[in-house]
Amino acid sequence: MGNDKNQILVTSPLLPDLQEFNQYLQQIWDSKWITNNGSFHQQLEKALAEYLGVEYISLFTNGTLPLITALQALGLTKGEVITTPYSFVATSHSIWWNQLTPVFVDIEEETCGIDPSKIEAAITENTVAIMPVHCYGKPCKTEQIDAIAKKHGLKVIYDAAHAFGVNVNGKSILNAGDISTLSFHATKVYNTIEGGALICHSAEMKHQIDNLKNFGFRGEVTVEAPGINGKMDEVRSAYGLLNLRQVDAAIEARQKVANQYREALRNVKGIRFFDDMPGVRHNYSYFPILIDEAQYGMSRDALYAKLKEQNIFGRRYFYPLITAFTPYREYPSAEPENLPVATKVADQVLCLPMHHALSEDDIKRIIDCIAK
Repeated sequence: MGNDKNQILVTSPLLPDLQEFNQYLQQIWDSKWITNNGSFHQQLEKALAEYLGVEYISLFTNGTLPLITALQALGLTKGEVITTPYSFVATSHSIWWNQLTPVFVDIEEETCGIDPSKIEAAITENTVAIMPVHCYGKPCKTEQIDAIAKKHGLKVIYDAAHAFGVNVNGKSILNAGDISTLSFHATKVYNTIEGGALICHSAEMKHQIDNLKNFGFRGEVTVEAPGINGKMDEVRSAYGLLNLRQVDAAIEARQKVANQYREALRNVKGIRFFDDMPGVRHNYSYFPILIDEAQYGMSRDALYAKLKEQNIFGRRYFYPLITAFTPYREYPSAEPENLPVATKVADQVLCLPMHHALSEDDIKRIIDCIAK
């Protein structure tokens, strides 16, 4: 069905002011230094460490390379990594690229993060690490996870791709575990077009990570490890500096959208959503709803199609589960019976359009379509 109403997309990138960006580009052109740890790169690392409340941060050219590099930096070369099936495939791919074996554990419904009560049963003598995800920016149970890891001598890498600026009781969740990684992809709350970062807890580890993301060079003529090229360039760093100035306003705008959705959908039978968690500063990166077909009278896929007909593009995020994809479906831990909660959530979830630039009219159109 054709529809002449304006498209409402699930997300829209936060863009810096073009004139200001041009001034920064002029400085880059004048300096003729466009990559390799230039001035804007250094400024952005410093500014982000301060904004995020972390001590050591290393910028990357995308959000997947920090995950791959984190496992390398921790010296994890063989064994099993316990992780979640309910994430973007990059989480599991990073494990695969390091020739480690992903072991999938079910999620809990309240956060869509890995269920700590299921982790210990999955630990074997081959387990070397746990890789949880702060899904939709909702903090997973870091204290419980870190305690399990400590007890069993495991490393913890948090995939915090969705969790930019999220904190619990005033403290950044990026300081949990051994390493956390961020994504600054165009679809995220804060973006550098493509980009990412790795957060660690010591100067020594940062030094090692900085070497690993620069081919493993230590000094001009010494290569001490098989590194990768993960460096962020000056253009993206400058863009990122400008976006950092407006990210708080964008998060505030997103919060207003979330509140309007909640108010309008709270009494719609068969639709559930997540309220803010106590003590948490959320970033409103996504607005997932769960659709119970029996109560709502329509399946998730039918609602997805109905919205699409109205030129409103939601996203079934995360569907299918990682464990349904060819590279992973043969693992014993990938069996749906092992992952009942993740399987149910994946079949019910629909992320509604959520970004800083949604108009009142957009929000009304979306709500009218869902609330029938």
